Amino acid sequence: MRGVVLRIGQKVPGFTLFDSEGKERKLSELIKSGSLVIAFFPFAFSGVCDREMCVFRDGLSPTSVGDNFVGISVDSVFTLKIFGETYGLGFPLLSDFNKKVTKAFNVLQETWAGFGYKGVAKRAVFVVDKRSVLRYRWIGESPEQEPPYEEVASALGKLN
Repeated sequence: MRGVVLRIGQKVPGFTLFDSEGKERKLSELIKSGSLVIAFFPFAFSGVCDREMCVFRDGLSPTSVGDNFVGISVDSVFTLKIFGETYGLGFPLLSDFNKKVTKAFNVLQETWAGFGYKGVAKRAVFVVDKRSVLRYRWIGESPEQEPPYEEVASALGKLN
């Protein structure tokens, strides 16, 4: 099932995924405290992804935005647990191992970075409001491209 291109003002697909602690996390519960940044990333421990998650950790810290950030990759919950602990991320990391959410958000990259890996998440950031309505979208053109962090923070700030 390939997702449709999500447009600003449109409701995003609901989802339930396991976090790095093995707990089910639903979008509807994640947005109860307000708007949410959803950051898809290709792989834990892969250089750019490490830097990206650390920038979000440092720039969109819990003291400034509450529990308004979640990272999603196709890594296993076990990998994400070690990843989060290694970098002290402090926000939920969700495993989309079966690629259902990545497909629903239309950010599945068929072939990744010349290694021939199939079905990895593109680097992408979505900001949704407390009603699951998309308010900001950025999808990277290549795995090396990092998101425009200041734009993401600004989009989130406008909602909080």
